[in-house]
Amino acid sequence: MTWPDPRPGLVIRYAYLWRREHDAGQDEGVKDRPCAIVVAVDAENDDKTVYVLPITHSPPSDQADAIELPQATKLRLGLDSDRSWIVVSEGNSFIWPGPDLRPRPGQGPESVAFGMLPPALFRIIKQRFLMRVQARRTGIVPRTE
Repeated sequence: MTWPDPRPGLVIRYAYLWRREHDAGQDEGVKDRPCAIVVAVDAENDDKTVYVLPITHSPPSDQADAIELPQATKLRLGLDSDRSWIVVSEGNSFIWPGPDLRPRPGQGPESVAFGMLPPALFRIIKQRFLMRVQARRTGIVPRTE
């Protein structure tokens, strides 16, 4: 499989590990889900560290914790038509490509990528995420072994 360039705004399929699962001692995500790359940082040895935010069907208990995806965006990405939110209150980080990347359903092993978020929507998501990071109100689960 060839790996796409891990660009911010790219939606990928990933075995996301929720913060509550990590805190309970789990080290593997229970469910593969779409996630948005919010930051990609060049690391040592030509590695890239990426930070991903989960996309979920569960509405947030606090509206500040997530941003709803527009239906048009979901359809363009090939996601289902149920309402979904990108969570900005937590994320996973890992060295690209990591073992928790998963092929898109129905695409065989060819791709882990769904496509890019619209630039205006991505700017809002990134801004809200970075504001929470600066305020130390975001839980990042490191996934690279």
